Amino acid sequence: MARVPSAVVAASGLVGGYGVARWTRKRQLGGAVLAVAGAAAAQQWRQRADAKAAGALSAAYVAAFAGSHPLAKKVGAWPSVFGVAGAVALASWAVADRRK
Repeated sequence: MARVPSAVVAASGLVGGYGVARWTRKRQLGGAVLAVAGAAAAQQWRQRADAKAAGALSAAYVAAFAGSHPLAKKVGAWPSVFGVAGAVALASWAVADRRK
């Protein structure tokens, strides 16, 4: 079975979480998508890198989620979400996915 890169999982969690919250109008459902994808990505980061890297990338994931809110006021919601998702994906690839 092909492995999905952790960068894709993390970026999908950020984009998918926002998309689900927006289209269903249920923030909790979007938060669940965000949390499940974040947990899956963190598990991959631990396996592919180490616990320290997984902690740093998990912190970046949470910071990206939090940072997307004030950024959205300046550039719009979707550009903000795509921007932070891209940043987390790049960090994930550089730290964990590139090695395998």
